[in-house]
Amino acid sequence: MTGEILKQPGPTQKKGFSGMQVLGMVLISMCVAIVATAFVIKLYFFPAPFKPVELSPKETRQLEAKLDRFEGLNNQTAPKNREHTQTETLIPEQYSEAGASRDISFTERELNAMVAKNTELAEKLAIDLAENMVSIKLLIPLDPDFPMLGGKTLRVKGGAELIYRDGRPVIRLKGISLMGVPVPNAWLGGIKNIDLIKEFGTDEGFWKTFADGVNSISVEEGFLKIQLKE
Repeated sequence: MTGEILKQPGPTQKKGFSGMQVLGMVLISMCVAIVATAFVIKLYFFPAPFKPVELSPKETRQLEAKLDRFEGLNNQTAPKNREHTQTETLIPEQYSEAGASRDISFTERELNAMVAKNTELAEKLAIDLAENMVSIKLLIPLDPDFPMLGGKTLRVKGGAELIYRDGRPVIRLKGISLMGVPVPNAWLGGIKNIDLIKEFGTDEGFWKTFADGVNSISVEEGFLKIQLKE
């Protein structure tokens, strides 16, 4: 065409990352991977011990009063003139169930405080009470000669449903995990989500004896309540 200048488009510029940018991203990715790996190793193989529960003075007095009812488990804090003479001799007493309470109740803090008094479990076991659910976290130090994981700490979690229904207690294992990995039901003998009382409580043994002695049981957020039969 006369008098017109045709403009040809110039070469297209390719956009991308420079060599230094690629190198920088690789280094950042490596750093993130190293930090994440170190965190996972620390969390699963070297977990920090649980902080023992410390009760307030009021909570301590309430727990001591409860324990004092269970066959003198807390005799060291009981009045001396009630159980002992001035010469520390135990006073004879006729047995009677008159007026005896058959109710057992503990708070989650009380249970963990009692665990904390056990030097073997003080920083290794923690109990959680939720609606119809009891859960535990347990740290198990492994022997240095244990294959592959020798000297490490095994982190175990587990939970069980605990309710009272149709005139009997119901206990169902909800699961167990090791190092954050749920254990297959087959490895647990197929007892996951099975009513242990119904399954094993028909024969003489622990489960039947336990069920026959319980009048009611309930687990609420932070509380465990059990009423025993006569």
